[in-house]
Amino acid sequence: MLRCCAFIAALILASFTAFQACADRRVALVIGNSEYREIPALKNPDKDAADVSNTFRLAGFDVFVAKDLTKIEFEKQFRNYLAAADGADLAIVYYSGHGFQIGGENFLIPVDASLKNAADIEVQAVKLDDVLQQLRAKSKIQVIILDACRNNPFPRKDYWLRDQLITAGDTGLAQVKSSLNTLIAFATEPGAVAYDGSGDLSPFSSAFSRRALAPNQEIRSVMAAVRRDVVEATAGKQVPWENSSLIDEVVLMRRASRPALPPVLEKVVPSGVGPVALDLPEPLDVDGGPVTVSIVRPPALGRLILDGKPVAAGEPIAGKDLPRLQMDVPKGAGIQEQVDMLAYATRDDWGGESQGILVFRVKNGEGAEGKQLVASLESEQKQQAVERGIHIAGAAEAIENRNVQVPVGVGPVPLKLDFPTKDPAVSLKLASYPATGTLSLPDRTLSPDSSLMADEVDHLRYEPQIGAVKPLIVGFEIRADNTSPKPATMKLSPSVEPCDREAGEPLDLQGVVPGLLPNEVSSNAVDVCRAAVKAYPDVARFHYQLGRALLAVGKVDEAKKAIQEAADKGHVRAVFELGYIAASGIGTAVDPKKANGFYAKASDKGDPYGMTAWGRALFNGLGVERDTSKGLDLLLKAAAMGHTYSMNELASIFTEGRNGVPEDYARAVAFLKAGVERQDMYSMNLLGRNYLSGRGVGKDPKQAQALFQKAMDLGQPYAPASLGRMYRDGVGVTQNLDEAQRLFELASARGDYSGAYDRAALEMQKGDKADQAVAVRYLAFTIGLDLRNELPNARTTLSQFGAKPKTAALKQLRSELKSKVQSGGSVDDQLIKTARAVWEQGNPRRDLF
Repeated sequence: MLRCCAFIAALILASFTAFQACADRRVALVIGNSEYREIPALKNPDKDAADVSNTFRLAGFDVFVAKDLTKIEFEKQFRNYLAAADGADLAIVYYSGHGFQIGGENFLIPVDASLKNAADIEVQAVKLDDVLQQLRAKSKIQVIILDACRNNPFPRKDYWLRDQLITAGDTGLAQVKSSLNTLIAFATEPGAVAYDGSGDLSPFSSAFSRRALAPNQEIRSVMAAVRRDVVEATAGKQVPWENSSLIDEVVLMRRASRPALPPVLEKVVPSGVGPVALDLPEPLDVDGGPVTVSIVRPPALGRLILDGKPVAAGEPIAGKDLPRLQMDVPKGAGIQEQVDMLAYATRDDWGGESQGILVFRVKNGEGAEGKQLVASLESEQKQQAVERGIHIAGAAEAIENRNVQVPVGVGPVPLKLDFPTKDPAVSLKLASYPATGTLSLPDRTLSPDSSLMADEVDHLRYEPQIGAVKPLIVGFEIRADNTSPKPATMKLSPSVEPCDREAGEPLDLQGVVPGLLPNEVSSNAVDVCRAAVKAYPDVARFHYQLGRALLAVGKVDEAKKAIQEAADKGHVRAVFELGYIAASGIGTAVDPKKANGFYAKASDKGDPYGMTAWGRALFNGLGVERDTSKGLDLLLKAAAMGHTYSMNELASIFTEGRNGVPEDYARAVAFLKAGVERQDMYSMNLLGRNYLSGRGVGKDPKQAQALFQKAMDLGQPYAPASLGRMYRDGVGVTQNLDEAQRLFELASARGDYSGAYDRAALEMQKGDKADQAVAVRYLAFTIGLDLRNELPNARTTLSQFGAKPKTAALKQLRSELKSKVQSGGSVDDQLIKTARAVWEQGNPRRDLF
């Protein structure tokens, strides 16, 4: 009979709709820019950002929140956000602050923007289309929400956009064409102005935060409700607007989980002894809301009672009251054991529903055997209460003061709390949610209001936010039925893997650290990256960084294999690296066409290195048909991501006026200054030269000297020669030929062929006192390092020296080599080949500059 009843219970449960949940990746970047430095401050964006970020947090997003961002700070925050958005189901950017349009292009304005010069828009503002393109390359669905349609606050009106000088619009933001599965929402219609409002929040942000919390509402319905609220609040002066190409539904506040409770329980109920507690556990809404219970199938052998009153079928009961539900079986029932069943439904405020079943055996509670049965059940109940108290104490002890190390950038990490109980009556409610990152279970992401059952705790996971490494506190309230909750807290300590510290790369949009240049990667990186690949074989980043480490120690074949594996697993920078290997001939023949194929793929995925390399190739027609417009556009996009290589390339283009792009020293200087702000040593050297020549800036030899010195201290190869020429010529400093000689030799050692040539020339200028072997030596370095043959006179000059100084120089160079170089060819050829080998031996660095 019991088996039959259990079978019926299973059928009842199966009749309820099946529900399959999953923990999607959803990330949001929320920016509030209020404290502008050069233009009027705004009252509400910082408060808007706090309110909206809390909304997304409650909805279970990994939220990056930032206030009063400068341009450089925006680049850093956006890179971290993009790394988190890689492969995300939904990526959202919410911006509140100044913004305006130029030539149909929308720009978001960082707090340090001055926009005094025509070139400033490219280096000081954030182009909305660049943001959108990056999101498209990373995520399945993109949503951009802009509370930024305000008047242009800058007095200047004309700015450079690519190859045209464009006048800025007076009001509002322009309409944006969105690609498939994208929604772009504006606080007001295109070309119109939004308002800060009279309260602590703007009318738009206030309405959005309120409406977005409506459970299970599709975002287009949310925005329609926001529009109604804002129109009403502004008396029709402001009408929010959006452009959507969504083909998938987007629900911000999901409430799809069912109330959690054990599906089938068993209980012995004595008859004829009055109401008996059924000990049903309280149903738990994992999203933190109230639960209502109703009786679907009442027991046939008795009646249900709550607080002395009968409960009828269909009558609603508060979920918190369910543990007090009793059953009264009349005298005479259960003389011979009978089996009965109670079925009940639980529902939450969000439409979630689940079914509970209690199968019980009714036994006669009269007579000696009945008294013995009742006593046994009471004893069992007391024992159960004692054990439950022990479970709660043990559960708190299992959590309290734990410090769990969680690696960054490897996905959700199991916390492995070894929770000591699976008691269905025990549950945990989040009392304090970690300030950054997300807690999740395999079937859902948890929010600050979430709860979870005891049997779910061992599946709890945490994914740290990229860029955040401070320890975080998580607090729980451990509950069981109507007992007082017991608090417990634990610490989560995000940590960066050694492979990331030793071999992470700058501007890697799938990386987790600021990164190191190729020459900064240590030999220790190989071991730690091999360990990371072994521990996390599916994390493509570690395969790529292992490849970088292997290149640094000269293991080219192994490096190429690791980099290829990373590319196959979807690491975009690895795709670029394959192009660089093909272009530079590392362990293979130089193949510009093959390199460009890789560069184009990396560029399409938004990699700034790829955009720079492919943009340079297109602009100059290197191994591909020239496309000046597209090449310039890609270089500008890479520069907007903070890539200083592209800034330096653009500075060169605008300095020279190349390929139909007009010469513009001021525009060149704007990019060089942007590079210097990002501590790029090549920008420092180039800007120093501008201060010497007065191109685009006033002549200032002292400023040039300071820039050359700083670049040289950072290891820049050309800065020593730049400073050396100042000492040689006595420009801005007292002439000092000895110092000039020292600096030229340092430049030569770093690979600067022009510095080597200047050192040879300095020696030859000594006349009869010249050491001809030294002059020959540095001419050989000049030619050996000048791979583009930009100083053809060096070879002619070398040929004019006699055999004696050449033989002496060759002998000295060969003595410096640890391994032999193949002899053969003329003495000049042997000199050049040996000089190149000496430099390569002393410079294992492999820079991308």
